Formats: sequence, C-alpha cells, structure tokens
Amino acid sequence: MAKTTLALNRRGFVKAGVGLLAMTVMPSGLIVGNAWAQMPRSAKPDTFAALVQMSRDCYPHEAVADSYYANAVSVLDEAARSSEADLALLEDGVAELDAAAREKGGTDYKSLPDEADRVAILEAMGEADPFFQKVRSNLVVGLYNQKELWPIFGYEGASADQGGYIDRGFDDIDWV
Repeated sequence: MAKTTLALNRRGFVKAGVGLLAMTVMPSGLIVGNAWAQMPRSAKPDTFAALVQMSRDCYPHEAVADSYYANAVSVLDEAARSSEADLALLEDGVAELDAAAREKGGTDYKSLPDEADRVAILEAMGEADPFFQKVRSNLVVGLYNQKELWPIFGYEGASADQGGYIDRGFDDIDWV
C-alpha cells in the first residue's frame, strides 16, 4: 500500500489555519453570503442575519452592499442590549418570519431563495405589526443616513453651509 503524504507549505498552512479559526470563532449564521464587520452583541447571529435580509427586502437596492444594511441593523441590536423587551421583539419577530418561511417550504426566512416569497411573508405580517414597524422605522434613518451611500442615491448632502440648493443645482439629478 502506498503511503500518501500531504505537502503543505507555510502559506497554505496559514491560509488553512486562518480559515479554520474564522469558522470556529464566527457564528455560523454570518459565514454564508456577503460578509460584514458587525457582529451581533445582543441578538442571536441568525436573528441578526435575518434582520439584514429583511432590511434588504424592505428597501431593496442592488448597488448597496449588505454591510450597509448590517450597519442599520446594528442600531437595533445595540438598543436590544439595554432592553429585554426590544430583544424579545426582535427574536420573536424573526421566529415568526422563520415559521412563515417553513410554511413555504424553506428552512428559515433568510434562506428563502425567492425574494417574492420573502416579500409576501412581510406583507402578510402587516405594516401595523410592532416588529415590522420597529425594523422599518429604524431603516429609514439607519440606512439612508450613511453618508457613503448618498452618491448612489444622488443626494449631495446638506446645503445650508453652501448657500442652499438653489445655488447648487437643485434640479441637476438625472434619475427623476
């Protein structure tokens, strides 16, 4: 029987070690899909990832990376650190989304491949739902207040310190 040896140089060993370390340290819910720097501090990792997906489904922008949605969700996660009621609202809301996703044949909300199915779940939840309102209202400010995104949306920023919009071309956007 021939003896098989594994040739591994230092660079390969380091790459493999870093990958294994990352998989060991990072929660499983954050390994899949686009990566972001935020790690949840109060919500479960799967809840955080589902909230990022929900955020993208509520305000879909193909040109916006998941990391910006994660920035917005991290505000909810941070608020949940000091409020058990907020944490329960997030965890229970995502549990409802996951249950609805299982009814559609999925394993959980964030893993449903069809955006239309996810949006249908959100529509069935209803805009008056406290969980939906909490996430949606946070996104309005949390997502669109990130200055790095303003050029994508054609917003040039505040104008008061530059004489106002009239002198800055208030009608120069070409996508309207």
